[in-house]
Amino acid sequence: MPLYKTITVNDGTKVLIWKVEESESQLSEGVVLTSHCQKRMMGMKSELHRRGFLSIRHLMAIEGYVDHDLFYDESGKPHLTDGKFISITHSHEFTGIIISDSKEVGIDIEMQRDKILRIANKYTPLEEYKTVANADALVRKLTIVWGAKESLYKIYAQHGLSFLHHIDITDFSLSDSETTGTILYKGKTSHYNIIFLEFEGYTCVYAIKN
Repeated sequence: MPLYKTITVNDGTKVLIWKVEESESQLSEGVVLTSHCQKRMMGMKSELHRRGFLSIRHLMAIEGYVDHDLFYDESGKPHLTDGKFISITHSHEFTGIIISDSKEVGIDIEMQRDKILRIANKYTPLEEYKTVANADALVRKLTIVWGAKESLYKIYAQHGLSFLHHIDITDFSLSDSETTGTILYKGKTSHYNIIFLEFEGYTCVYAIKN
């Protein structure tokens, strides 16, 4: 069972990361999906997506949850029936969840790729990165910023929220492990703590609402 990493953020918040190495049939063992989730999984053309989807259910099981404990609202945001907060992510061979007793949370895992350089100006002002040392460092930093904005977007879950115009990530150094973020949308401001880590060419970012 490749539980890759467990992070106890605080007394009520935990991050679990899975490295997807098993076959689809192995991951299906012991997993009972709701009809909604079964339909979602059957619509996934990629086997890797289906394996990632199933691995999330194993991460939930570690925390005592089954698929029937999970439901989605109309914006697609996941919730737990016991009222705790959950966020879910998958990227290629890694999946992750964050669960919190009392705080709204978001999580994102991204593979570090040069592709981020082509899309960066759609979600962050590129002129802010002129002092970044080299291309590798720029890819790493832009991936953290994307993951941070994705995590905040997952918490806020409002159609119309713009990564570029409404979500701001406080500048940070790659040697840091955390920063902060702000959403200013429709006259309302909310603040978030953001933590990031890197492993095996991937970046994981998770956010907790203040």
